[in-house]
Amino acid sequence: MATGADHSRPPVPTWLVTGPRAGAREAAIAAHLPKDGLSVIILEGLSDGGAALAFDPEDGPFPFDSLPQVLRIAPGCLHCSGNLILRVTLNRVLRRPPARLYISLASAEHLEQLRSWLSEAPYGALLNLQDNIAA
Repeated sequence: MATGADHSRPPVPTWLVTGPRAGAREAAIAAHLPKDGLSVIILEGLSDGGAALAFDPEDGPFPFDSLPQVLRIAPGCLHCSGNLILRVTLNRVLRRPPARLYISLASAEHLEQLRSWLSEAPYGALLNLQDNIAA
């Protein structure tokens, strides 16, 4: 399955983020974000009202062209759902690969299976999985 990504580019450093609450996961990602280079953040589920990943280009520490892109996807086990929602979202993101990618999981129940899936073709060549971030 082609993702449309440019295979001559280096793999995108990617972190899987786990934790008991959406706000804690979002705060952990916000603390990990560098100030330069485009980051894309895929959040599973709804926010719990925190503003850790709400970016105002007027007030924030990020230059406008480096403002992180936050994408929310429907909650549900990303492994058990056949990965369809995540697959579609990843394919869209990887058409123009970011400098960094964060994937926040509502449940870590199948974290290792998801990590294994992301290590297989085609994503294994497109993503450079880093150590998990636990919130």
